[in-house]
Amino acid sequence: MMSEEENKALARHLMEAVWKQGALDVVDEILTPDFVDHSLLPGQASSREGYKQSAAEFYGAFSFADFTIEAQIAEGDKVVTRFSTRCIQRGEFLGVPPSGEVGTYSTIRINRIVGGKITDEWSEGSLLEMLLPSFEREIRARERVEQDLRVARSIQQASLPTEVPELEGWRIAPYYQPAREVGGDFYDLFELEEGRVGVVVGDATGKGMPAALVVSAASSMLRAVAQAFHSSSPGEVLSRVNEALVARIPPNMFVTCFYAILDPKSATLRYANAGHDLPYLRHSDGGAEELRARGMPLGLMPGMSYEEGEVTLEEGNCLLFYSDGLV
Repeated sequence: MMSEEENKALARHLMEAVWKQGALDVVDEILTPDFVDHSLLPGQASSREGYKQSAAEFYGAFSFADFTIEAQIAEGDKVVTRFSTRCIQRGEFLGVPPSGEVGTYSTIRINRIVGGKITDEWSEGSLLEMLLPSFEREIRARERVEQDLRVARSIQQASLPTEVPELEGWRIAPYYQPAREVGGDFYDLFELEEGRVGVVVGDATGKGMPAALVVSAASSMLRAVAQAFHSSSPGEVLSRVNEALVARIPPNMFVTCFYAILDPKSATLRYANAGHDLPYLRHSDGGAEELRARGMPLGLMPGMSYEEGEVTLEEGNCLLFYSDGLV
């Protein structure tokens, strides 16, 4: 049977090897195969392997200095050890990003020793207090992100049409399902002179607030240009919008956009495309074709021209406009 001093030396050896030197191979030598850790971190197993994994993650996230065993008490088969160390968080731990700040970690550990091996451990430490500043910063950062997302969603929703033009003999069915992360997808439907209707579907690069602001600018510009200049040329409208966006959006962003003018009286659809996903025209016999027209995305460079196309629609035809969120 080991003496109390030998038990204290064994517990001290474990603390110094694991928490001062990071020598995890000592764990297999000192802990019994059926060792039980009674004080677990989130996601930690109570076994010997779980103990090693937890120690490895802790040691991998922190740099340690000034390791000190402050007190030890032995009674019967148990040893109480209190140690502290100054450390710097250099990696993510428990979902908390590295702070790079110096903190002090102190802990009290109770080990049960039988036959020269540690069979159980109970512990209480200052881990939460040490991580609290990082937790608070992370919470504030996430709150700012959530606030930005709420504002971005509001901007995005405000850019969408509130009403769909009602055309006798025609059915227009928009569907918009935003993802949790605010993207740059948008569409618009607006009335033009002589009973024609402007149809827009587009996508701005990026996510969150920047994408929402670019969407708002692009959508409002396109509607304003189309209605103000009374142009029957979709290519001309895209060219004018492109010139305006080049000077106004960040250099690393651009907007893909398909713009078409529907004339319900003649059943013609005239269109131009600024790098957007190709719409599909489904015929009444079940066949389908892409509506192709070449053109660079909006906002990339000035002086762009946009090729136009035109189709005549027949009864039973169906047009599908979509963004890359669908594919």
